[in-house]
Amino acid sequence: MNIQELDKELLSLFEKRIALSQMGYDHRDYDDVEEALHDLEDDFNDKYGDYLENILQVIHKEYCPESDVLLPTAYLARSFKETSDGGIEVGADAGVEVELEENPIANARLLLLPSPTRVVLVVGKKKKIVWSADAE
Repeated sequence: MNIQELDKELLSLFEKRIALSQMGYDHRDYDDVEEALHDLEDDFNDKYGDYLENILQVIHKEYCPESDVLLPTAYLARSFKETSDGGIEVGADAGVEVELEENPIANARLLLLPSPTRVVLVVGKKKKIVWSADAE
């Protein structure tokens, strides 16, 4: 697996989602950007879906076996906020909600992030990297 190419394409997805999240539905380019995003997501799932789904299955088995594994693009943030220093923050509802085996009532989410490609388990305000392409 070419991890650099995976990360580059994942970053492109994030950039397109950021662009879309900063447009209103009434923006003249909204439909075109949304369609381009869906095409990128389909291509990404076709190219990296099996690889990432295998990783997600291992993560789910360890942390949240009662939660279903979804397509990798489901684990990406859908909304973003610009921070005061010009950075980008993902929305509080980013990723996929999961039921933790050790604490089923916890507000837990799995999130796929780029640079480096990694999966983060978010429980409340706590974040834990549960897989990173750097570790491979």
